[in-house]
Amino acid sequence: MSNRAGYDGLAGRIVEFLVHNPTDVYRILFYVALTGFIIVTLFPIYWLFVLALTPESELYRMGIIPEGANVAVFVEVMQQYPLHRYIFNSIVIALITVAVCLVIGSLAGYAFGRVDFRGKGPLMLLLLIVSYFPGMTYLIPLFELLTGSMSTMGLQSPDLYNTPWGMVFPFTMLSLPICIFILTTFYSQIPDGLEDAARVEGTTRLGALFRVIIPLSAPGVATAAIIVFIGVYREFFFSFMMTDGSVDNWAVLVYGILNFQQQHTEVYNLMAAASIIGILPVALLVIVAQKHIVRGLTQGGLKE
Repeated sequence: MSNRAGYDGLAGRIVEFLVHNPTDVYRILFYVALTGFIIVTLFPIYWLFVLALTPESELYRMGIIPEGANVAVFVEVMQQYPLHRYIFNSIVIALITVAVCLVIGSLAGYAFGRVDFRGKGPLMLLLLIVSYFPGMTYLIPLFELLTGSMSTMGLQSPDLYNTPWGMVFPFTMLSLPICIFILTTFYSQIPDGLEDAARVEGTTRLGALFRVIIPLSAPGVATAAIIVFIGVYREFFFSFMMTDGSVDNWAVLVYGILNFQQQHTEVYNLMAAASIIGILPVALLVIVAQKHIVRGLTQGGLKE
């Protein structure tokens, strides 16, 4: 029997195509994987739209296609609760966290990236290890610390419940490791000659950081700021724990969505509509800044 006999049938033709057309096979596999990724990523967003547009009376019979087009649900959401104020609170808290992380992260990034000191490697490794701990690990001790329930040597911890600082503190703690890592990578790539020239002109290390290093590392700074902002804006546990749910007490977006969860029932279409409205600020940020994010992440991996 000849070797050609092994290629008989549909399976044989497929094998022959795979053997003789590797480039086309790689392209097909790439598009198959890309299509699967897009479907898995975008389907939850699509399902939110279906859920939001389906009238409440049709929710238990809904399918892939929405049963109706209740577009007025987005207006109803804004009329029932001040969702825009919850979104505003989330944005303000995220911006404060970004500012604190950039200041502290820049100082630490400069030290790790441009200053030689004993134990720098193990300390950076420890920082990265701590960053992989889930936020739930710190939930109970941070709650005790930030609600005035902890005292040491006669000193009482401050009561930051229902204040923005009660959320900014844990958010900063959780976001600093990745911020420091990104800024360290960028600051270490700035040529020493530029900083030395600034130092010769009489600038201190701190002055060189803010006048030379940070401006030249703008893509990395922008990337770190955007990543921290998105992480804080969508955070759940500490936002839910550190406020009582009142919009006047800095309750964030998660509380605005949970307002539609009533005692004996859940208005799923209103919750879905509120979720879609809450997603819009982050979606717009990613659309506008996607080039900066990609450029920042790719430049951070290149040693100049």
